[in-house]
Amino acid sequence: MKVLVLGGAGFIGSHIVDALVERGHRVRVFDLPNVSRSNLYYCLHDIEMFEGDFGNIQDTTRALEGVDVLIHLICTTLPGPSNENPAYDVDSNVIGTLNLLNEALKHRVKKVVFASSGGTVYGIPKQLPIAEIHPTDPICSYGITKLMIEKYLYLYHRIHGLNCTVLRLANPYGERQRITGVQGAIAVFLGKVLYDQPISIWGDGTVARDYFYIADLVDAVCRIIEQDPPSLVYNIGSGTALSLNEMLEWIRRVTGKTPIVRYEPQRALDVPINCLDISRAERELGWMPKIGLQEGLERTWAWLEGQRVDLGRRR
Repeated sequence: MKVLVLGGAGFIGSHIVDALVERGHRVRVFDLPNVSRSNLYYCLHDIEMFEGDFGNIQDTTRALEGVDVLIHLICTTLPGPSNENPAYDVDSNVIGTLNLLNEALKHRVKKVVFASSGGTVYGIPKQLPIAEIHPTDPICSYGITKLMIEKYLYLYHRIHGLNCTVLRLANPYGERQRITGVQGAIAVFLGKVLYDQPISIWGDGTVARDYFYIADLVDAVCRIIEQDPPSLVYNIGSGTALSLNEMLEWIRRVTGKTPIVRYEPQRALDVPINCLDISRAERELGWMPKIGLQEGLERTWAWLEGQRVDLGRRR
């Protein structure tokens, strides 16, 4: 199959691209011109690279030529900043995706896989773990736009017969994840520990999230595109919740270093706990996470230490 990965040069996308190439698929990556290609180092000569702007219909139309499967990973906002300009969030993500779906229909794309947010679309949970049938009441614009896109995918499935699957992802972590920024707690925390910098925690550290290793996410995506799953939506995560304080203790054990922590005021956009019920994916896809937290953290830490060594050699 020919697979187009939107956002394929990023953390999640590059791991998916590596796996697809290894499994014999023809892969095309679409990303911004100014995005680094370093994540695609191992497969750059085995893929097609298309540069463009997700908001430009001409760019995405060109990238869709001859494509069988579309994997949509692009999002122009983050949960926190999204509340500052909801109109931009809707225009860049929802309208951009609607334009993309219309072009996908014209190009007879056989399957669309969309990366949604299991951490934000449900809002404050009414029961745990959170199953796919749980009410969806997001409390940030990021989650609202993810849910809007899900609804439009369902609409296009109903009225146009578009074959689509939504993956409500928990919090993936692993090699290649950025250690700077405001998303990806594990990578950010490990980066701070690596360089002996303080970690900022919003609230008292009891906020709990569902973390899972990047290789398990990749396995789920490959199963989706190579099978014909019966459901539209799947939760993908570990099925367990870990508080930020517990995560800090795990990081201390794995790295042998005690994190420097600063506790800041709680943010209104943070739900107190998120833990996904992954039984539907286990039952219908034959998928379940294989890499435990300790092994995943050890792999990620080893990669980060290797990156620091490489940077030191280049200076």
